[in-house]
Formats: sequence, structure tokens, C-alpha cells
Amino acid sequence: MRIKVLVVDDSALLRKVVSNVLKDASGIEVSDVARNGAEALKLISQNKPDLVTLDVEMPVMNGLETLKAIKERYKLPVIMLSSRSNEEITLEALELGAEDFIEKPASISRQWDRFRDDLGDRIRVHFTKDQSESFKVVRSHTVSKQLAQKKPDLQAIVMGASTGGPKALVKVIQSVSANLPFPIFIVQHMPEGFTRSFAQRLDKACKVQVQEAAEGMKIRAGDIYLAPGGRHMTVKAGRIYLDERDKVHGVRPAVDYLFESAADTYGKNLLAIVMTGMGSDGAPGSRKVRQAGGYVLTQDKASSTVYGMPRAVAELGLSNQTVSLEEIAQILKEMTG
Repeated sequence: MRIKVLVVDDSALLRKVVSNVLKDASGIEVSDVARNGAEALKLISQNKPDLVTLDVEMPVMNGLETLKAIKERYKLPVIMLSSRSNEEITLEALELGAEDFIEKPASISRQWDRFRDDLGDRIRVHFTKDQSESFKVVRSHTVSKQLAQKKPDLQAIVMGASTGGPKALVKVIQSVSANLPFPIFIVQHMPEGFTRSFAQRLDKACKVQVQEAAEGMKIRAGDIYLAPGGRHMTVKAGRIYLDERDKVHGVRPAVDYLFESAADTYGKNLLAIVMTGMGSDGAPGSRKVRQAGGYVLTQDKASSTVYGMPRAVAELGLSNQTVSLEEIAQILKEMTG
């Protein structure tokens, strides 16, 4: 069965290009195209697509207005198509319920295969046949006895997320105490340019300073650092280092590089949190955290937009505890207060 996609864009050229890209993607077909949100809503009602790709800027009904209307009426995944000039609107869309976004390449013709594969993967992940969990999921009181024992000596928290991460991170970061006694480091899979705007959104939502990390930046207790898009982030000897090594798991920044360097730096006094996202980034890094004596939390399937990254960690037996998004927020509140 092919996944039926409605393509919504005010540009006739982009409607045609995106349609052709998706026709070239395995297991996907374009059921309809629409020039604006009003047309899109009519077509959704009539033809019931499986997923919508949605432009940000459109006449009649813009992307945000259309997204709100879709989410109010249907349980339908929406992927935003965005450019760097629309960073703020794209991030707002993710907070309003869009499942994901993909950046429009400067030249789709020159990046056809990469754009096709990336968009195709982001679509198909929402329709992957769910497998029952055969691995052991460890659940316990929100702050387990083992985690509570680590609180007095905790020196850092590292977090990793991908698909669904922006909305989830905004939710949990709000619970961080204003008296945060150590640093928090975050890797969110996101293109270059978008992370600066995302750091600003997190900063507005948080009681402590959140900033996009810079090369050689001195680490301060009580601050939160977000890895910039397009660069891996590692920590060592009280400073942050950035590099452009090859992508890991197809992404840069990679959660693994952060987790591995933090495990070397903070050892048993480290809490690692793996959140919603497709793929397996964070699993090798979680192994390093566990080997160093640190504690690993994973987000549960029910509260994840895509249960990929946390599942990969749990399947390997590396998760000390699996919790919901609400419980992650509560743990951050208790561990940072």
C-alpha cells in the first residue's frame, strides 16, 4: 500500500518539483496538490490523504493557519517545507503540532537524490508497522532511588532528540530550576541556521540562559548549550568544542559525539536523556555513559513522535529507566532544583 501525500505550496513550480520528487520515492504517491490552505482543507475532506507536506508562506491561509485547522479536525501527520528565511515560523509550526520539517534545498535539481531520500524517510517513518516491544522496559518512580542517589554529585545533563524534539524540548526545558547547579548540553537534529532561532525560543521558555554553543566557549554551571546545526559538539576540560567531522547516522550534530565526550568528562556524575527521533543516534553514546557509571533515561513510545532513538537505546539494554515526556519534565525539575 502506497502512502498518499497532499502537497500544499503556493508556487506552481515547487508543487511540480515536490510532486516529482515524491513520485520518485519508494512507496509514496502524490494524491493531490493545493495552492493554499483553503484548497488543502477541501481536498483533505474529500480525498483523505495519509500525510500533508505544507509550505510556510501562502496566500488565503498561510502555513500556520492551515496547520492549526488540520490539527483541530484530523489526526494527520504534517511535514513543513521551509527555507532559512522562515526559521521562526517553522519552529512555531513544530510547537503547534507539525511532526517534522525539511529545509528546501537551494537547488533541488542538484540535490535531487538527497532531498528525495530525506523527505521520503521523514514520510515513511510515520507509517512504519509498529512492532511489539520484546525488550525489557524499566519503569519506576519518576526519580528512582538510583537516580536520587546521584543528585548530590551530578555534574551535567546531556540530551539528544530528533523528529518531534523541538516541541518536546520546549516542554521539558521549562521545568529546569532557576537554580540549576550544573550545565545542560543538548543536541537536536536540525539544519544550520535553525538552531540559533531554536536556542532563542528555548531561552524564552526557560528560567536559565540557553544559548547556541560556540567553538571554545567556556562552560558555566547554570547554563544550557545547544549544538549548532551542521557541527558536532563535544565537551572537554571546561570548554565546548565544535567540528565538522563526517556525519554520524547521517546527521551532524550527532548525539553520540556529545554523549561520548561527556562520559569521558563527567563519568558517573552524568545524566543522559534520549528523546523522540528516528534512527539510532545516541545508542553508542549511551553505552559509553553506562560504562562510565552514568545514568540513562529514555522517552517512552507513547509520548514519542517517533520511537526510534529511545527504542534503539532500550533494545540494547542501555536504558536505566523509560519514562514519559511529562515524567522527563518532572525529573528535570527535581534533579535541577
